[in-house]
Amino acid sequence: MRRLVVLSGAGISAESGLKTFRDMGGLWEQYDVTEVASQEAWRRNPELVLRFYNERRKQLFECEPNAGHIGLSQLQNDYDVRIITQNIDDLHERAGSRNVLHLHGELKKARSTVDESLVYDLDNWELKPGDCCEKGSQLRPHVVWFGEPVTAIPDAVALVESADIMVVIGTSLNVYPAAGLLNYTRENVPVFLIDPNPPFQVSPEIHIIAMKAGAGVAELQRILKH
Repeated sequence: MRRLVVLSGAGISAESGLKTFRDMGGLWEQYDVTEVASQEAWRRNPELVLRFYNERRKQLFECEPNAGHIGLSQLQNDYDVRIITQNIDDLHERAGSRNVLHLHGELKKARSTVDESLVYDLDNWELKPGDCCEKGSQLRPHVVWFGEPVTAIPDAVALVESADIMVVIGTSLNVYPAAGLLNYTRENVPVFLIDPNPPFQVSPEIHIIAMKAGAGVAELQRILKH
């Protein structure tokens, strides 16, 4: 089986009703990022940080995978599909994708503030002050905050280097280091960009599918069959 590697971002989850961070009306317009997604914010006001992620988590429990997520899972019938996602939701997994690498953590997990190896699954949306790990320390969201290292990047680079087909979907390619992953695509590997508003400056070697995620993945499936 040829390996198809997908880099996905917030745009694919937007069709499931999850708010993106950078679009008009997005989350960053409602919150100062320094107050909810950094170590400084956690030290200054952990209750606000927990509430912010609880709101995101509650919304996620109410959302379902969309046609884009499902279409990517269907490609596993013909390809060795590996998904690298910037998203912290679990919609790829719930759609049936078996190999998903989360660059920025997972919203439905929490981890210890004294031992990063202690990670726990959350079975409901609320993480409260006083919820502690087995070592007695407060649990925090299992997400990568601004200023923290993206430790999964080496694994993501290895996946991109192994790709026979590369697909980028639902991401502005403005967030580094994730945006630099395309640089590791091997020569002559076809690259598809699914985006309803593709950037003006795109390499002519990239195949643009100017559609939203659901329709774009369906078009990708059609193209790959020919």
